[in-house]
Amino acid sequence: MRGIPVASLVIGIASSPAERRHLARTLGGSPALLIVSSVEQAREFLGVAGPPAAATPPPPVQPAPVRTAEPATTPSADLAVDSDRRMLRWRGREVDLTRLEHDFLICLTETPGQVWTYERLHLEVWGNKHLGRGSDMHSVVRRVRRKLARLNAPVTVHAVRGVGFRLAAA
Repeated sequence: MRGIPVASLVIGIASSPAERRHLARTLGGSPALLIVSSVEQAREFLGVAGPPAAATPPPPVQPAPVRTAEPATTPSADLAVDSDRRMLRWRGREVDLTRLEHDFLICLTETPGQVWTYERLHLEVWGNKHLGRGSDMHSVVRRVRRKLARLNAPVTVHAVRGVGFRLAAA
């Protein structure tokens, strides 16, 4: 294959936004760089059907619950997440939600009182596996708590130490 130019592609896998930024800075000089958040995304991009034959397949992932456009209610019948408008509403008052805040609240309001583990929330909201750092999740929780307080809603996001979060009466 002499005389035929060969193009290189560098594929970086990093699950968190901070790790992706670091990888982009580190490998930024590469002529062709693709950064994805999981091995599955890299395989999808490359058109590879599954893991190599020698690799052990990962455990099956539970399918995500189907999310409807109807508002999801919480312990207070007046509190609702409006998915169409990405708003949190309580007694006629509304606040805007970011995508992460919306998806986080949808999870918690689907089953009020149930504890959602860090791993499950990361998979549902961020679309990747939880790597033990919780600063991204805690930032969203802090913002959601502020918005619930701004509405004077009778619920809050309760932390279950070392496990995850649940929606509980304030």
